[in-house]
Amino acid sequence: MFRLVSLGCFLILVISCRETSNNATYIEKDKEIDWEPARQYYLENITHAISLLDSLHTEGWQGKNAKHIFAKTRTAFKKAEPYASYLNPEVGHRANGPALPIFKEDNGKVMNPIGLQKIEESIYEGEVTDAEFRKELLITQGLFVNLQKNIKKRELTPQRFFIATHQQLLRIISLAIVGFDTPVSGLGIKETRISLESLFHIYKTSIQSLIQDKNSALDKEFENHIVDAIAFIERNTDFESFDRYTFIREYMNPITRNWVSIRKTSGLWQGSNAYPFNFDAPTFFEEDAFNVNYFTTATNRNPKPQQIALGEKLFFEPNLSKGGTMACATCHLPEKAYADGMVVNLDNQGKPLTRNTPTLINAVFQRSFFWDGRSQTLLDQISSVFNNKQEFATSVHQFSNEILKDTSYIKLFEEAYGKVPTKNVETIRAISSYISTLNGFNSKFDRNIRGEVDTFTTQEKQGFNLFMGKALCATCHFMPLSNGTVPPFFKETEKEVIGVPETAANAALDDDVGFYWRFEEELHRGMFKTPTIRNANLTSPYMHNGVYETLEQVMEFYNLGGGGGMGFDLPHQTLPFDALNLTEEELQALVAYVKTLSDEAIQSY
Repeated sequence: MFRLVSLGCFLILVISCRETSNNATYIEKDKEIDWEPARQYYLENITHAISLLDSLHTEGWQGKNAKHIFAKTRTAFKKAEPYASYLNPEVGHRANGPALPIFKEDNGKVMNPIGLQKIEESIYEGEVTDAEFRKELLITQGLFVNLQKNIKKRELTPQRFFIATHQQLLRIISLAIVGFDTPVSGLGIKETRISLESLFHIYKTSIQSLIQDKNSALDKEFENHIVDAIAFIERNTDFESFDRYTFIREYMNPITRNWVSIRKTSGLWQGSNAYPFNFDAPTFFEEDAFNVNYFTTATNRNPKPQQIALGEKLFFEPNLSKGGTMACATCHLPEKAYADGMVVNLDNQGKPLTRNTPTLINAVFQRSFFWDGRSQTLLDQISSVFNNKQEFATSVHQFSNEILKDTSYIKLFEEAYGKVPTKNVETIRAISSYISTLNGFNSKFDRNIRGEVDTFTTQEKQGFNLFMGKALCATCHFMPLSNGTVPPFFKETEKEVIGVPETAANAALDDDVGFYWRFEEELHRGMFKTPTIRNANLTSPYMHNGVYETLEQVMEFYNLGGGGGMGFDLPHQTLPFDALNLTEEELQALVAYVKTLSDEAIQSY
């Protein structure tokens, strides 16, 4: 392991020469970076991780050195992870993903949990046979070999380097320090140090001399921030008491700001809008930190202002529905954070609908829509509302001339799409474009974590630290979006089985089967999408059935261990059954923190 005192002694392998390569868009004219030492570092560590799995095979899950060897395996993997997982995100996630069964949609089979988290579970908790453990090791080793092959055959370039590093910085904030990576061993805090040390090592072996030539003060500031962050970790190694609020605000955010400046100063890569991040945003908590276009269907990216304006007007238009009884705004009220404040809303016949209305704020940053995840895109979600007999009850393919009674629509459609359409396709695209602008990252929390103000109370800080640590909230509601879309690749939105009751008396399980409808697989019974908790203070009641009226009730549900903790028969619950044993003070702190996630613009209604 690299020690603090050795940071200044890392090998510098930056070769100065005239630009001769074809990568003129990336490579500085008067310098060519030798990326090979960095690639070899990643390769050596994934190779070491493979050999350590062999050692675990010899040791066995009950061996006295099993935990020590496992920790070393994870250390080697974390050093290789930035580039290995960048090159193959799916395999990287499987190698270090949750220890949960995996349903294969192509063949309908359920695969047993695999990867480092399953190995961790076997070593620390037992309840595994020797044969099962050997199989876990063998499959995980196969994943590692796959990652190793990719590193061997693909050269490291500036674009790959900067994207991979950006992803790793987010992993620290959203996965490592919350315990997502290491839910049983609690090694995530120590591994954060490893990631930071590795980042600095790679920096020194690649581009440091270039940055020193261009901005020596930036280079020194970056080194100091790395050293300070590692020193903070050394003083605070306990998982439950680790001060994540201070660590992110005072240490990780400065490092991220430095890294953005280093990329710009290097002149090696200018960034790209083909990824989830705005690479120019100085932290992951800025109002524009995430790239809306990345999350938007290709056919509806970069909408014109006229299309957004049309979408806004259509959002409030009841004549889109049969009989003119419903608009989008019937269930999604701006003054209610684009929810409705009801347990469930009413259909076009005045009868109760099935599920609670979720907020539309930040809805674009999801990969799954409706509580049961039946729509994969926002366009499909809106189309489903049009087709639903209980809601708009109109065809997507038949444009409603009723709305043209308002003649201003003729001009709006012509300005937006060049014509008045004959189908509702453009109508749906326009509404989607408007909803995609309903994004809020200007809450009390955001302004405080960015360091713009210092108004967080002691209770709110405690609540954030509980949310990110002991209470396990952030292992499903990922920071900083605080929804279930999984960082750092944001390719999927998680769905969970948590065991929501049918009434607030917590006496019986709700009978809504959720995602089970799709494959009729028992693994999915009662499974629902993980929603955002931003603006939750403004969007009661809570859960898919609106069963809880207050945040206090929600916190108590989780504190009891969800439905499984309350005694319901839930063999596939993804939430830990164990009670969290949070005190009343801690529960109130969690509520106080969640209330800081309300956006100012919405609260001003």
